[in-house]
Amino acid sequence: MVNLGMNLAYSIELHKLRFLKPAKTSRNTFEEKKHWLVKIWDINNPTVIGIGEAAPLEFLSPDYREDLHSNIESTLNLLIEGHRFEDLDLSGFPSIKFCIESALIDLKNGGKQVYFRSEYLIKKPIPINGLIWMNSLESMMLESIQKINDGFNCIKFKVGSHDFDEECRFLEKFRKLPQTKSIEIRLDANGAFLADEAFEKMNDLLKFNVHSIEQPIKPKQLDDMAKLCRDSKLSIALDEELISIDTKNDAFKLLKFINPAFIILKPTLLGGFTQSDRWIELAESLKIGWWATSALEGNFGLNALSQWVGKHQITLPQGLGTGLLYENNFPSHAEIKNGFLYYKESVV
Repeated sequence: MVNLGMNLAYSIELHKLRFLKPAKTSRNTFEEKKHWLVKIWDINNPTVIGIGEAAPLEFLSPDYREDLHSNIESTLNLLIEGHRFEDLDLSGFPSIKFCIESALIDLKNGGKQVYFRSEYLIKKPIPINGLIWMNSLESMMLESIQKINDGFNCIKFKVGSHDFDEECRFLEKFRKLPQTKSIEIRLDANGAFLADEAFEKMNDLLKFNVHSIEQPIKPKQLDDMAKLCRDSKLSIALDEELISIDTKNDAFKLLKFINPAFIILKPTLLGGFTQSDRWIELAESLKIGWWATSALEGNFGLNALSQWVGKHQITLPQGLGTGLLYENNFPSHAEIKNGFLYYKESVV
């Protein structure tokens, strides 16, 4: 990372992005979301501007707090004073770390929102899942069919908000549709299952040919999660379990103890790209798979995230199709076609 020292200048902008329709999980419902855009430039070359986005998730991000703006400001002031970004202790501020790391990478690369160079920027799109938020089961069915008609081969359902038996009947009905035979189903429980009920429920879900389930029980129940990963035939992906885990000291022990099939990487929640790369390195050393998912960033954050994903060798669909959720999102560097995310250089 470049040490810009006293030549650095910055601005911070607060934006409120409104969801086209409420985004509901088993844990909460979002109608709008706060996003901070950080712009960084060298005062000797003010036309080249690096942009990063901080978009912490309410109820989930450790740095979702009233003084987030002032903490962004304090961090940027430390850079102006000559501190190196990688030497700053931002362990409790993952979205700030993601934001400023993105902005500095962009600035270093010429301020064109090109964060990582890979074939994704040229010709290689990223496969993504079609995300179905919590809604009435009838609406979820209609939306999932539309996703299939739009070319998605992987559908991710949020579960845990409805009665479990009703959700099973929903999945049964979905699987009986002729166009769903080859569709991969992912489920995301957001910790909705009780630990003593999760194994039985996951057993019931196997009959619907489910690929995996994210975070079936709440995090910090390590013995229970490890037992589920060991005993259940349904593959488990850790998500919220990874938040606030120190990758230098605790991440390897956590993954080795629980031994999940997959981990879900959200750099906004994990502390940026360098931290997320460390998770990948540890997971691959234990033969644990991974994919990345948006933490509901706006299009600036989603662009940086997509480019970071694009520099890796990926085989699984990624969770990067959230740019269309907002009615007043920032201009986009991506478009979705036939279940793939394509990079576009021009922004309209």
